[in-house]
Amino acid sequence: MTERKPPGVDFESWVDKQIRDAERRGEFERLPGVGEPLPPEIESTYDELWWIKRKMAREGFSVLPPALALRKEAEDALEAALAAPSERIVRKIIGEINDKVREMMFKPPPGPPLGKKPYDVEDVVRQWRERRADH
Repeated sequence: MTERKPPGVDFESWVDKQIRDAERRGEFERLPGVGEPLPPEIESTYDELWWIKRKMAREGFSVLPPALALRKEAEDALEAALAAPSERIVRKIIGEINDKVREMMFKPPPGPPLGKKPYDVEDVVRQWRERRADH
C-alpha cells in the first residue's frame, strides 16, 4: 500500500522524498523504454487520448462508435450518389445506405444516437438531376 503523506509535511517535499527513496532502492532502473526515443505520436501535438487510440489500433477496434461511423458512411454515400454517373446508381447507393440506417434505427447499438433518418430517394435523385443540369 502507498505510504500516506504525514500531516504537517509539505506535499512537494513529501513527493520529492518518495522519488529519492525509490531511486535509492533502484526502482527506476531497467524500466521498459528507458533510453529509447519517444514514439512520433507522443512527440507531436498533445492529444490526451493518444494511449486509447494506440490501444484501439493495436486491438483492431474502430475509432468511432457504430452510430457515428454510420453517420459518416451516410454522408459519404450521399456525396457519392450526387456524383454518380446514372440515376440507377444513385438509387442503388441511397437504397443500400437507407437499409443500414433503418436497421440501426430499429436495433440501436450502444453509444450515442445515430441522429439520421433514411434519405428521400426521390429528393436525392432531384438534387442529382439539378447538379447534372448545372454542369
